[in-house]
Amino acid sequence: MTVAQGVFYLIAALAVTGGLGVVLMRSAVHAALFLILAMLAVAGLYILLASEFLALVQVLIYGGAVTVLLIFALMLTRASDLPETMVGSQWPLAAVVSSLLGGLLIAAVATSNWPGDVGETTLVPFEVLGDALFRRWAVPFEIASLVLLVALVGAIVLSHQDEGE
Repeated sequence: MTVAQGVFYLIAALAVTGGLGVVLMRSAVHAALFLILAMLAVAGLYILLASEFLALVQVLIYGGAVTVLLIFALMLTRASDLPETMVGSQWPLAAVVSSLLGGLLIAAVATSNWPGDVGETTLVPFEVLGDALFRRWAVPFEIASLVLLVALVGAIVLSHQDEGE
């Protein structure tokens, strides 16, 4: 095993641990912190793939902005007033179905014929990438930011309503 493979397995284990923590934590804030761990681990995988730009975007947008927005929305709403819905009669069925799907995924990965060497890759200059992001895809990025802003304002409005309203 090479050093790169060892680092890959370590980062992949962190990503899986973060994903399991998101799903299994009862506290929404702890689940959001595990989401940050999973997002940072995915950024580490992007670095191993020599895609530094995607790693930077992963850390800044997903690991930072979206997770912070999620934590603010959870803290501003009265989520603690809601009844606990994590444990119920659906839990055993969900565990069986998720175990079956996980086994199916592992079997598919184990029996696939993965290519060994993909050959030479072509590098896209940053100028072309920046031109595509800030000219062609500027409007979708702005729409996504407006949707996140509306969600945050909605959480603030919902958290400041009085009991009688």
